[in-house]
Amino acid sequence: MSAQPHPHEPDRVPRNAEGIAAALEGERRMEFYRELLAAAPEKAEAVLRRWWCEAMLDTDPSAGRFTEAALNGTLPTKSVAAAVARRLAAGLPVE
Repeated sequence: MSAQPHPHEPDRVPRNAEGIAAALEGERRMEFYRELLAAAPEKAEAVLRRWWCEAMLDTDPSAGRFTEAALNGTLPTKSVAAAVARRLAAGLPVE
């Protein structure tokens, strides 16, 4: 058996301030800019990372399906402890 490369799809939202701002709308875009401009240089990366995640969620083509499942009470859930354990097992930060 040989390992096959995992096809990488480009991000829907570029990982930079311009891409993030373009994906956000209205007041959320302004909130992003306010937070980024107010951030100390050592905190700017964290602001970009958080807002990139927000922009990815805002532009998720399957978001409607998840919203519907949440409203119907059929969205699968897991405990915080299980999520932390999974991240630790994968060597990911849990901060």
